[in-house]
Amino acid sequence: MSYEVISETASFGGVQGYYKHTAETLKCDMRFSVYMPPQAQEGKVPVLWYLSGLTCTEDNATVKAGFQRVASELGLMIICPDTSPRGEGVPNVEEYDFGQGAGFYVDATEKPWAEHFKMYSYITKELPSVIAANFAAADMEKQGITGHSMGGHGALTLFLKNQDVYKSVSAFSPIVAPMKCPWGQKALPGYLGDNPNVWAEYDACALLRKLGSVDTEILIDQGLADNFMEGQLKPELFEDACEATGQQLKLRRHEGYDHGYFFIATFMEDHLRHHAGVLTA
Repeated sequence: MSYEVISETASFGGVQGYYKHTAETLKCDMRFSVYMPPQAQEGKVPVLWYLSGLTCTEDNATVKAGFQRVASELGLMIICPDTSPRGEGVPNVEEYDFGQGAGFYVDATEKPWAEHFKMYSYITKELPSVIAANFAAADMEKQGITGHSMGGHGALTLFLKNQDVYKSVSAFSPIVAPMKCPWGQKALPGYLGDNPNVWAEYDACALLRKLGSVDTEILIDQGLADNFMEGQLKPELFEDACEATGQQLKLRRHEGYDHGYFFIATFMEDHLRHHAGVLTA
């Protein structure tokens, strides 16, 4: 469970760090970032996981989302993992929406991906173990999860399948129904094979209809100038699933906002306060 410090620097009274470790689950070295708020110097603090989207790394939200100021105020530890295994020997393709940078937070079963692409297990098991072993201030009894696009898909599906672990959830412009959009229709068979029942285990709409509603409200923000909204994201499908199951959903649509980090930075504070309201209650 050892790790290497890449860098640590003061930020809003806390510490923004970058770290690296050898991930047994993924059979490669992995980087991640952790923001430790100033409250971490005095005791345990809640943990919020941020899962990034296609082509992204641990750096995107850490640099662009602007979460440090509000996380410092609220006393939230923010963890940003990478989006896939990487490095020499890890399979890859030319396309941006499959392979390295596009792990889709699944445990692959198909060759050649199965050996390395176990992002579901990495995010839910191995990396939390590294955090618990090395960051004493992390309160692993108070974890929330959020993410953007592919990472929003990851946040919703991981939350629904691990409600004993995650107490709060939100997403920015998530892929809510990968079985019904081109990104998912490429990734799910590619990583998981031809069985739609297996795909459904990584589809937020299908999971919600299967598992039923949860006690906490789900927050989703979606930009109406997002070029991916109609073809890939389809927020109305999750809206329908929530209505069918009685799930509390706050789905906010915003004129003029696209799929990028200006949008995310605008509403990040709302998401942090949403999580803090649950995790510190």
